[in-house]
Amino acid sequence: MVIDARDQGCPKPVMMAEEALSKMAEGIVVIIVDNEASADNLAWFAKNNAFNSEAVRDGNDWRVKILKGYGCDAGFKSEVQGARSERKENASKQLLLVIGTDSFGKEEELGKMLVKGFFDTMKVTKEIPHTIFLLNAGVTLTTLNEDVIPVLKELETMGVEIFSCGTCLKYYNLESGLKVGHRGTTNHIIEGLTDFQKVVWI
Repeated sequence: MVIDARDQGCPKPVMMAEEALSKMAEGIVVIIVDNEASADNLAWFAKNNAFNSEAVRDGNDWRVKILKGYGCDAGFKSEVQGARSERKENASKQLLLVIGTDSFGKEEELGKMLVKGFFDTMKVTKEIPHTIFLLNAGVTLTTLNEDVIPVLKELETMGVEIFSCGTCLKYYNLESGLKVGHRGTTNHIIEGLTDFQKVVWI
């Protein structure tokens, strides 16, 4: 079965795959998506459900094959997870920082200064999280905020993994404007609830 999930926001591709797989005792479902984050999302879903999977880049799209049943040794491994998942497994997952705003507090101008100061302090003290996930207006920090983007790039070189919510990027029409980090999905938050020692929301 082939499912065209292009142009579908998170978590719709996973929901489509789950529905198709739930209707079969065994079989193969191929889901076509148009971004790496959705492919990563599907690979995460397959792994959590003990399904074999593999993801292959096809032009501007990704084809994610998920195998259910057969009891065979397919040896599938998602190319999307790759080095990113390996780094996560080898690192100490102490803190996931979720940021849902581009301004701290009520006064917007002051709040934007505080945001930059927050990241500057993080960089200088080297008290950094394992992962930063930005959603809602927070995605403007990785796309539009020219004061914060250089600091986030420095944090990335220090080992911080940075993800911006794909649905939020699409909502703000910023999908092509990502200047630091990667497009992410809400699975990064769901994983954080179990994989990280602490999850902090701002």
